[in-house]
Amino acid sequence: MVDVEMIDIALTVNGVERRLAVEPSDLLIDVLRNRLSLKGTKRSCDVEVCGACTVLLDGLPVSSCTTLAVDADGRSVMTIEGVENAGALSRVQQAFVDHAAMQCGFCTPGMVLATTALLEVNPKPSEDDIRHFLRGNICRCTGYIKILEAVKSLV
Repeated sequence: MVDVEMIDIALTVNGVERRLAVEPSDLLIDVLRNRLSLKGTKRSCDVEVCGACTVLLDGLPVSSCTTLAVDADGRSVMTIEGVENAGALSRVQQAFVDHAAMQCGFCTPGMVLATTALLEVNPKPSEDDIRHFLRGNICRCTGYIKILEAVKSLV
């Protein structure tokens, strides 16, 4: 067995600074789920296709299943657990509830985070903008209509 040298990283996760020693090959999803117990980030495809593992890295959506933890060093990471606002649902989360924009819920964290990022960069997106921005998030249950309605209600 080969000893792997650990790398110390510091990142801000959901507003809290965290310092961790990670292996060079550790994926961000594994650090979030297994080391920090943030289980809202879902593992699904492992190839950056489905969006279930979406987190915001410095405010932009990334696939945590293909992002190395060391690449988050010195950066800000937001998971679904950090979206709430003072113990209440964020306006994006509330819109998803109000419009029944979920069924099984597996894709919902990624959809909510992608929508949160979209509205930060484009507060008044068109339906085409919404469809384009959410293209990396797959939902196997809803047919997307309710998700589009939820996001459009925020514009």
